[in-house]
Amino acid sequence: MLIFMLLPISAVAQQEVSALNKVYKGKYHFVDEATGDTLCMIVFNPITIYPPERFKNAKEEKFYWKTVRDVRRTLPYAKLICATLIETYEYIETFPTQKEREAYLKEMESAIFNQYKPIMKGFTRSQGKMLVKLIDRETNQTSYNIVKAFLGSFRAGFWLTFGKLFGVNMRADYKPDKNKEDAIIERICVRIEQGTL
Repeated sequence: MLIFMLLPISAVAQQEVSALNKVYKGKYHFVDEATGDTLCMIVFNPITIYPPERFKNAKEEKFYWKTVRDVRRTLPYAKLICATLIETYEYIETFPTQKEREAYLKEMESAIFNQYKPIMKGFTRSQGKMLVKLIDRETNQTSYNIVKAFLGSFRAGFWLTFGKLFGVNMRADYKPDKNKEDAIIERICVRIEQGTL
């Protein structure tokens, strides 16, 4: 009889323990089974610390702060484009035929163009160039290669020519280990992502 009375109490205790083994406001809360203590564990993301900025002249400082402005404006869109590409790729794989995939991509191209045209029109030429570089940073592919993979060579060529009319090269690479300007952009991106800039 005593055993049957203790079973519900044990089940309630297990529910309380499992309720504590969860993430709350970015912290892991759990109960140490040996001592019965409630513990909190906080996991920190890796943090990169850079030395203070030093500029040789006013022109270099102006370039740096202009780059900060451009990265702040375009980095969220580069991340959004990367997430959209991953989602789109996974979704088009569900279509059984190539014809259905192409029809969907054509509709999506039109919808994206209509949605983001007002935003892109507000970008300066330097921000357009920055967006192309940051797309390469996020996806490890040039914008031209992405458009070519999804929409084909003809439309990729069209967008490449269209971009060049406005001074934006969709084939621009992002190589922070070889290019000094890209290294500055990478440093700014990391600091913005960490929330230190």
